[in-house]
Amino acid sequence: MAAPIGKILAGFVIYKRLLTYLRPLLWAFLLSIFGFILFGAATAWFSDLVRQLIDSIQLGNSISSAERLRIPLTLMAIVLVRAAGGFLGTYFMSMLAFQIVHRIRCQIMECFLRLPLAFHDRQTSGHLLSTVTFNVSQVSAAVSDALTVMLREGITVIAIVLYLLYLNWKLTLIFISVTPLISAVVIFASMRFRKYSHRIQNSMGDVTQILNETLKGLKVIRTFGAEQQLAKHFAAASARNTQQNIKLAITAAISAPIVQSLVAASLSLLIWFAMAPQALAAITPGQFVAFIIAAGNLLKPVRQTSKVNVDIQKGLAAASSIFDLLDTPVEVEKGSYTCPRVTGKVEFRDIEFTYHAAAEMVINKLSFVCEPGTNVAIVGKSGSGKTTLVNLIPRFYELTSGHILLDDVPHTDYTLRNLRQQIALVSQQVVLFNGTIYENIAYGELANASETEIIQALTTANAMEFIEELPLGLHTLVGDDGLLLSGGQRQRLAIARALLKDAPILILDEATSALDTASERYIQTALDRLMVGRTTLVIAHRLSTIEKADVILVMDKGKIVEVGAHQQLLAKAGVYARLYQMQFAEVETV
Repeated sequence: MAAPIGKILAGFVIYKRLLTYLRPLLWAFLLSIFGFILFGAATAWFSDLVRQLIDSIQLGNSISSAERLRIPLTLMAIVLVRAAGGFLGTYFMSMLAFQIVHRIRCQIMECFLRLPLAFHDRQTSGHLLSTVTFNVSQVSAAVSDALTVMLREGITVIAIVLYLLYLNWKLTLIFISVTPLISAVVIFASMRFRKYSHRIQNSMGDVTQILNETLKGLKVIRTFGAEQQLAKHFAAASARNTQQNIKLAITAAISAPIVQSLVAASLSLLIWFAMAPQALAAITPGQFVAFIIAAGNLLKPVRQTSKVNVDIQKGLAAASSIFDLLDTPVEVEKGSYTCPRVTGKVEFRDIEFTYHAAAEMVINKLSFVCEPGTNVAIVGKSGSGKTTLVNLIPRFYELTSGHILLDDVPHTDYTLRNLRQQIALVSQQVVLFNGTIYENIAYGELANASETEIIQALTTANAMEFIEELPLGLHTLVGDDGLLLSGGQRQRLAIARALLKDAPILILDEATSALDTASERYIQTALDRLMVGRTTLVIAHRLSTIEKADVILVMDKGKIVEVGAHQQLLAKAGVYARLYQMQFAEVETV
């Protein structure tokens, strides 16, 4: 018994939190409630009008002309009040629902932008997209149609029950004696609805993930003939989703008739008692008919509320997953120090880092100083910790121990915004957004840059020569993820964006490794211009591109095993020399 009660209370807590979104528009919510009160009162009023009509008919020829006029006019008034109440309640509740969904979507987006990269590493994009689309739509249904029906029909039930108590409280108590049984059915169905709704959301995330991967990897899928394999995976995920939806539908199909049957049985018992001679002697024919009509009017709202219980439980399950996401700890703002522009000194002091508490150290007791304006290359085998090391500088991940200092100030003392203003990043995987070239260069904090500054950055990056050949020039759309441009063109735009930012610290993460020789020449020239006057950390796959670096760090298993200039490291005949010879041998073979 404790478990069902706990789940019910948890549901109330979730719904209570969901309703906090109503606060900014409380006036609209109150107007909606007022409208539903009018709607429910008009329904009960109609039953009383029937009582008056029947009792008036008994008077026969003695009905006055004023009475003949009053009852039809009252009927019109009831219809108008009911219509006005229905409009007020439904309109303002729908408006509230759309506002709630809008606020939740915006909060989720803000949450995505502020959550640590470690969180995104653990999640699949499909499940996150499903949260924004599918789960939010479930919440929308719970706070729009479902809440509208619950309030409208719930207030109607209250109004009718109060009217029944006014007519005959003894018969009314007999009628509502079935309430505990109805409550038990609703509670049981609600728990099953919630359970299946959680499963539906998870399976919907799987469907979205497979679809997302398919659309992104069509070339690989077709090249390796994986169409049938993907189709089977998608069909299996869709089948799991379908199975849970069917179970939900079965529960809904069973629970609603049971509730209606219980109400009908109660109504039948009521009629039997009401038709007893002693009961009939105590009321007028009008009161008897009005009582039966009012009690019969309870069937529709009870049926409606039992039906929308499915949407409410779906919404509660969706809201639970959304609130879990919103409650996930975001990036911690540890510092308050700001600096207009650092000189570019970067010091690693005994730093350690691991992605998981029990995992092996990715960076292990590493110390080094990058002097302002120097070009520091970082090389090593795959998995040696190169990319992880540079990702720690802008605090994409938090150190396990040790310190990283910028201009002798711990990087955790800087505000996140100011820290990242000091750093420009150009990686192998260039990220471009579905917009124009101009919008992709003048991006974020660079949006106020002048067109002259943008053109200058693009010229320095060797990008204007291909942009001028495009029909719309700077205003050419780059497509989803820049797919309308070549790899070299995308890379040059990324370099132009870094040039426009003009940050004192530059991180180049294998910026030329995926390019052909001709494109690499263009990019390397642009990079040479970009690195002037900046502290540059270069992760290089091709060692030939970092021969002119001031310092080369050779990493292995999270540690620096060699330090020196190119010729110095070759003379040592150590790890760097072996890596260089291997690459030279590969080039000779080719």
